[in-house]
Amino acid sequence: MSDTPLILWFRRDLRLGDQPMLTAALTLGRPVVPVFILDPETEAIGAAAKWRLGLSVAAFAKRLQAVGVRLILRRGPALEVVRGLVAETGAGGVWWSRLYDPASVARDTAVKAALKADGVEARSFAGHLLHEPWEVQTGSGGFYRVFTPYWKATRGMAVAAPGPEPKAMRGVERWPASERLEDWRLGAAMHRGAEVVVRYQAVGEAAAREKLAVFLAGPVARYAEMRDFPGVAGTSRLSENLTYGEIGIREVWHAGLRAREEGRAGAESFLRELAWREFSYHLMHHTPHITSRNWKPEWDDFGWRGESPDADRWRRGMTGEPFVDAAMREMYVTGTMHNRARMIAGSYLTKHLLTHWKLGLDWFADCLTDWDPAANAMGWQWVAGSGPDAAPYFRVFNPAGQAEKFDAKGTYQRRFIAELARDPGPEAMRYFEAVPRSWHLDAQRPYPAPVVDLAEGRARALAAYAARKA
Repeated sequence: MSDTPLILWFRRDLRLGDQPMLTAALTLGRPVVPVFILDPETEAIGAAAKWRLGLSVAAFAKRLQAVGVRLILRRGPALEVVRGLVAETGAGGVWWSRLYDPASVARDTAVKAALKADGVEARSFAGHLLHEPWEVQTGSGGFYRVFTPYWKATRGMAVAAPGPEPKAMRGVERWPASERLEDWRLGAAMHRGAEVVVRYQAVGEAAAREKLAVFLAGPVARYAEMRDFPGVAGTSRLSENLTYGEIGIREVWHAGLRAREEGRAGAESFLRELAWREFSYHLMHHTPHITSRNWKPEWDDFGWRGESPDADRWRRGMTGEPFVDAAMREMYVTGTMHNRARMIAGSYLTKHLLTHWKLGLDWFADCLTDWDPAANAMGWQWVAGSGPDAAPYFRVFNPAGQAEKFDAKGTYQRRFIAELARDPGPEAMRYFEAVPRSWHLDAQRPYPAPVVDLAEGRARALAAYAARKA
C-alpha cells in the first residue's frame, strides 16, 4: 500500500482516545501530519467559544507531541491550506471528522469535491456523535421530529466500543512550518473576562475523564432528581469537553451504560440527556434552518421584539429577577450556565419580554465556552415555542416560582448576585470583574427593580400567542 503521508485535519475532535479517524490512520501505518486550520468558518464563532477552543488546541498539541508528532497550525481558507500542505508534504490524502452545522457542511463538501478533482483522497469520518444523523430513521424512512420516539428508537441501538488510545504515532521526516497559536490571539474579544472565566475551565482529555469519573462516582446516582438544581453539583459538566471533542461521546455513553448496569439510579436519565444532544444534531442535519430561522414557519409572522433597553438589561443580568440574573452572571463568571437556568433565562427573554429568540441565541453563542451549534439552536427554539418538541405557547416559566422550586434557599442566586448577599462571595464579585467596563456596573449599586411584573408579563405573552394562534 501507499506510504505517502496522510494529512489529519482536526477540528472539534481534539483527543487521542476514541478517535475513529486516528484509529483508521494508524491501522494503515502511514506517516501522518496533524493540522488545525483557523479558517473563516472557525474565525466566525463567538468570543468565548473561540477563546476556549484555543485552550483546547494548545492542550491537544501537547498530547500529540507526547506520542511523537506535531500539530501544524495554519490560518486561511481550508481548501487553500490543505492544498498547500499536500504540495509541501506529498500527502496522498486528507482526512477529517465530520461536523454537521450548515457552514461546516458547505465548507467540507466543497473541500472534498476539490481535493478529489485534484486526485487527492478526501475522506470524512464519524466521531462527534453516537449515530450519524441519517442512520436513525422512522418506520417510513423519514427523520424524527419528536424526541420521545427518537429516544425509543435509539435507546437500544448498538454503539461501538471506544477505540484505543495510541501510544506512539509516525510522523513525517520533514515537518512543514507551523504558525504560532499565540499569534492568532483567539481570546482577544474576551478582554478582561478571560482572566475570570479561565478558573472554571477543565481543558483537555485528562481533565474530561477526571470530570466523568467524579460524576459517575457520586452525582449520577441522584442525577434524575438533582440535575435541575443549579445550586448543587448534580450534573456531569461535560458539555465543554464534548463541544471540542476532548472526550469521545462513545466513551461517555459506555460509561453511562456501565453505571446503569451497576444499578445507579440516575444513569438512565443521564443516557437520555446524551440522546437529547444526538437529537439536536439529527434535526440540524435534516432541517438546517433550525440554526437561523423559526423551525415552524407559522411563527414567521409573530411580532417578536428586537433590540430594546429590556433586552439589554437581560444581557447584563440586571432584570430584577434574581433567578434570571444569577443565570446570566453565572455565564460571565464561569463561561457556562446550568441547563435549568438556561431555560428560565430563555423563557424570560422570549415570553416575559417577548424578544426574538435569535437575539438570545446569538448572545449565548458569543458568551458560552461550551457553545454547541445544534444544542443552542434546539434549546432556544424549544423555549420560545417555535421549534421541534417545543414548550407549548402557554408554558411561561415563572422565574420566582422556579427559584422557589429549584433554589429554595437562594444558594444559587446569592452565589452570583452580590447585591443580594450581606457578605458577597468571590464569584458574585467576579461578575463585576468579567463584564465590559462600558456597562459601568459595580456592587455598590442597589439591586434593580424588575423590568416587568411577572403576572403582567405572562398575561402579555399569552395574549400575543393567542392572537398568533387565532
